[in-house]
Amino acid sequence: MKLDLMVMTVHPDDAELGAGGTVAKYVAEGKTVGIVDLTRGELGTRGTAETRAQEAAAAAAILGVHVRENLELRDGFFQNDEESQHAIIRSIRKYRPEVVITNALDDRHPDHGRASKLVYDALFLSGLRRIETFDETGAPQEAFRPRLQLQLIQDKYIQPDIILDITDFWDIKERSVLAYTTQFNVSEDDKEPQTYISNPDFMESTRGRAAEFGRNIQVRYAEGFTSRKLLGVTDLFHLI
Repeated sequence: MKLDLMVMTVHPDDAELGAGGTVAKYVAEGKTVGIVDLTRGELGTRGTAETRAQEAAAAAAILGVHVRENLELRDGFFQNDEESQHAIIRSIRKYRPEVVITNALDDRHPDHGRASKLVYDALFLSGLRRIETFDETGAPQEAFRPRLQLQLIQDKYIQPDIILDITDFWDIKERSVLAYTTQFNVSEDDKEPQTYISNPDFMESTRGRAAEFGRNIQVRYAEGFTSRKLLGVTDLFHLI
């Protein structure tokens, strides 16, 4: 299946938090959209790899994505090495996405920036025909490089290079995030430890960030992204 848009991020729930509205928007417009998680999030304080997988599947159903896969790299310990790069290259060549969104360039969680660099390097290598990879049947894969990579803006504020109106899709985004019941909006009497993201105030800050981005383009809610390269347009009158 060829994808128009792939969100490739390190932890289950990164895609929903950073780009859930964007995903829902393009699904609604008939684009083929997928999510690829690099790890199972097994080092998370709350929940388990198994519950995270169940929550990820529930979130994917809410968003309506066409595919969701997990590359099962080691949470916290993956490296930007040949093994990890090859795993990503195989996924990129399998789905051949036009646009890839990945983690923030720099963030509070060290996995985020490291994953962003890993994906960036692997996307370049994926376009080199002399790097050989094979699909699940053993057939050779063709070289492929997406047209565009964007990065999320996550916990650490980074000035966006592009902002997308998600006003009509905020409710879907919020429901997809809250599908991670072990991670967000957890009551104080829950037996597992509270975390930075489990307090209900975290979701309020997420809404506030979306409102802030939206205010910059005169809409209610928006998501912001960064780009490593200059972005061009063919028509100035299509800009908000």
